[in-house]
Order: sequence, then C-alpha cells, then structure tokens
Amino acid sequence: MEDGMARIDRAIDNALGSRIVGTVVLVTIDGRSAYRAIRGFADREAGRAMQEDAIFRFASLSKPIVAAAALTMIDRGLLELDAPTTRWLPDFRPKLPDGSIPAINIRHLLTHTSGLGYAEPKPGDPYRAAHISGGSDQPGLGMEENLARLASVPLFHAPGTAWRYSMAIDVLGAIMAKAFGGTLGEAVAAFVTGPLGMPDTGFAIVDRQRLTVAYADAQGEPVRMTEPQHEVAVGPGAGLRFAPSRLLDPASFQSGGAGMAGTAPDFMRLLEAIRTGSILPPHLADAARSNQVGALRESDNPGVGFGLLSAIAVDPKRGGLPYSAGTLRWGGVYGHQWFIDRA
Repeated sequence: MEDGMARIDRAIDNALGSRIVGTVVLVTIDGRSAYRAIRGFADREAGRAMQEDAIFRFASLSKPIVAAAALTMIDRGLLELDAPTTRWLPDFRPKLPDGSIPAINIRHLLTHTSGLGYAEPKPGDPYRAAHISGGSDQPGLGMEENLARLASVPLFHAPGTAWRYSMAIDVLGAIMAKAFGGTLGEAVAAFVTGPLGMPDTGFAIVDRQRLTVAYADAQGEPVRMTEPQHEVAVGPGAGLRFAPSRLLDPASFQSGGAGMAGTAPDFMRLLEAIRTGSILPPHLADAARSNQVGALRESDNPGVGFGLLSAIAVDPKRGGLPYSAGTLRWGGVYGHQWFIDRA
C-alpha cells in the first residue's frame, strides 16, 4: 500500500502545471519534521525555481496570526473578549436591516458571528456596491475609509445568531492597533511573529527577490495575475478581484484578515505553537482550539464548528471530513491550506 508521504508526492505531481505553478509542502509530526517538498516555480515565466524560503501572499492565513496576537492582548489586559467594539472604534456602528444598532464584541469578531460578511462576485452584492476591500485589492486604500464603507452596509444577521465568514478580523485588527497604541503590524510583531521567530512574516515584503508571483485559475493551466487588477475567470474563485501589488504599497491598510505575507517555515512555527499551546494564554488555549459556535455552522458545513482561530472538525464522520475530531484547519484565497490534527 502506498504510504502517506508517497501519496503527498503523487498529489503534488498531479497538481503541478494543471492547478498550481509551484508549492512548498511541510509536514511536522509531534514537533519533528516528517516531510518537505519544494516543487515547481516561484516565477514560471522567468524560470525562477521555488525555494523553501519563498515569500507568499498569505491572504486568510493572516487570520490565525492576528487572532493569536489578539488572544495574547486579552491575556495582557489590553483587550476584553466580551467588550464592545465601540470601546475602541466609537464610529463603527453597522446597523441591522431594521435600522437598529446591535452591540458587536471581540468574541463575535473572533468567531465570525458578528453579522459582517465579505464581498461576493454576484449581481447586487452590497459589499461590492460600497467598494469595500477585503484586503486583497484596492492598493492604497486606508483603514478609516474602508471601515466607514463597511459600517455603511447592513449586517447580515444579529451578532451571535449565525455564522458567516467575514471581514471581522479586519475590524479586530483596527481595534488591536488602537489598543496597542501603534500599528497592527507592530502588535503582531510584539506578541506573535517576534516571540516565535517569524522574521519573514508581516504586512510588508521583507525581500522582494523571494516573493512568489501570483497566479489564478484559468482554462488549461494557471495564468499570471495582471495589474492593476485581476478578475478570476473560472473555478471556485470566479469573479473575485485581486491586486497582487497591494502588499508593495505602504499606503494600503494593514488587513488583519488578508494582508500579511510570509514563508512556509514561518507559518509552521505558528502552527506548532498553536498545537502545543505555547503561544496562547493558558486560560484561552482550550477555547481557542475548540468549537465556540455550537451548531451555527451546521447548516452548510455538517460536522464543522469554529474556535477562536479557525474551523474545528467536530464530527468528521458526519461531515465526511478526512480529519480526526478536533482538527483545526483553514486556508487562503491565494491557494494555501493548513491543518493541525491534534490526534
């Protein structure tokens, strides 16, 4: 029977060229490196081979980094899990469709139960109509302007009553910057990337020579994303808009939900710290790694919950999931995936 590492090799072989241009795949078991593969190109057109220290646009891989920093700030008394967002952002008061203004707290933001959403590539989408940036487009857009646009659109539901993947971590990032008394990047560096030794991870590119080219799904093989904006034509991301140069513009707001870049080895340090609990405050570690939303995700994701960092496999059999119960996982819109199978 084909062993697990050979199956990973085969999966990479099947994806290269047709689905992806290049990849870095790392597997760690009980804190020890068990597998690594560096394949394909960081820049196909220039013939630049992928390297293990290649820098990727993280997109939503930013979320667990920022969430871990927020939990540390809660432990230090800089934030409170159940405090209202208006304590730090008094002008951020999105309304429900009936015109009422509900209270949104930090817990709602961390668990994506705030009532916020993301722009969707469909006619009449309110986020698109308001030109709200999800952190992967509109280079040079500032945080205050984006928050004002976000607050102008009605919430999808009352906070705490439903789960919806959203820009909540962008709002949380703005709060963290206020509470820290600096930028979001400085707060993340102080509480996560600095202590864990993640030198290549942040809201700016530390070495442009190592930055991978952004590619998108297309017919036949991935295509190089175009500037100033690329709209994906096919596949699960059809209609989504990207500006790969956004990370190169220092005027772009630091998006807690999608604005970071970094390397696979850096990110593995974060995952190992989450697995062991070393980066999480002791009284929040179990909450961060266990389901905090009850059955709110069950309608569209059977067997899946959400913690304070990511999705949680609550009942893998019922959900048809290839994970053990308690597995944490998420991904990013540029194509990255991660999971921590704690069993």
